[in-house]
Amino acid sequence: MLRKLPLRWWIIALITLGTILNYLARSTLSVAAPTLKTEFAMTTEQYSWVVLAFQASYTVMQTVAGAVLDALGTRLGFFLFAVGWALSNMAHAFATGWMSLAFFRSLLGASEAAAIPAGTKTVAQWFPAKEKPLATSLFQMGTSVGNMIAPPLVAFCILAWNWQAAFLVTGALSLVWAGMWWVGYRDPAVHPRLSQAERDAIVAMNQPDATKPATKGQVLRSRSFWAIAVPRFLAEPAWQTFNFFIPLYLVAVWKLDLKSIALWAWLPFLAADFGSLAAGLLPPWLMKRGSSMLSSRKITMTMGALCMVGPACIGLATSPEMAIALFCIGGFAHQLLNGALITLCADVFDSRTVGTASGMAGTSAWVGGMLFTLLIGQSADVFGYNPLFVALAGLDLLAAVVLWSLLRARP
Repeated sequence: MLRKLPLRWWIIALITLGTILNYLARSTLSVAAPTLKTEFAMTTEQYSWVVLAFQASYTVMQTVAGAVLDALGTRLGFFLFAVGWALSNMAHAFATGWMSLAFFRSLLGASEAAAIPAGTKTVAQWFPAKEKPLATSLFQMGTSVGNMIAPPLVAFCILAWNWQAAFLVTGALSLVWAGMWWVGYRDPAVHPRLSQAERDAIVAMNQPDATKPATKGQVLRSRSFWAIAVPRFLAEPAWQTFNFFIPLYLVAVWKLDLKSIALWAWLPFLAADFGSLAAGLLPPWLMKRGSSMLSSRKITMTMGALCMVGPACIGLATSPEMAIALFCIGGFAHQLLNGALITLCADVFDSRTVGTASGMAGTSAWVGGMLFTLLIGQSADVFGYNPLFVALAGLDLLAAVVLWSLLRARP
């Protein structure tokens, strides 16, 4: 059965594995954070600056990475970035304080920024419109799986060896994947294992479309770009808060230890996998029932935004189990809405510029995440986390309003 799968699904499986390891590397810090806060005598504000160092370099490099992928091609470009994030993550083991940790974190952010643009560009190059939501959801599931693997794996490394081993192990896994990518990936036009029938179908699908923005300037002037970029700016803070602060929240509010974090902290990301899967299955279901392609994406995004009411209620939780359950609703909700937004880049932009468009939209998203991290650093120790979770839900609902207001049938 597996042999009969078209090559494009094997390609998306390789992208998904890379995304898993990309997010495993970046999530290593959040699981190790309670240990490192003690090791380096870090305050929550100092930890937020470490997180901010990653976010700032990632934010800048999202646009650069997308342009590099369009210029060098997906194979070489993504390989170079993968080697970079593997080595940068391993370098965390040599940190001696929060400032050196922030430096290595900035290197990791700069190199990891290519993952989503590379995945989006691959989907645009390899998949027809009806398959793009599912293909996007599959590689987006890698973001959740990476976060899900991190708590038990990182906790095991810390308890069995030390915190340095956690960064060395997760970085080494990414280095192995970089070699797999270099050996296994080629663009559709030159891939030696691609059948002629599938190649012809892909080439026909990727003919230049004069109705779609084909240059960086046209992308920036496109109403559709801002219809994606602004909602991503508003929605991204939720995912980054889940990524970087769930373990600290569990320690600060519920006094859990490292073993308990390893037991519980992966569950929201398992729920996020189901959100990613729903983001791939719901739009085709809606289209079969009369929705247009763009409407199916907008409805999917809006359903995710409405579900964010769940984590807004975390302040009402009476136990850590209830808090985790509400985080699970949030993980599902975010990946449902984010899958729709990421797919839209592959829908409305030409394959020649989809990496650039995705990268610039990612920059917008990470600016939002970075600003919210600053807010957490300044307010969490004073006012607690609960008002922040309410704000996240409000931002996602506003994002849905912006999407419906700006996105039209024509890009």
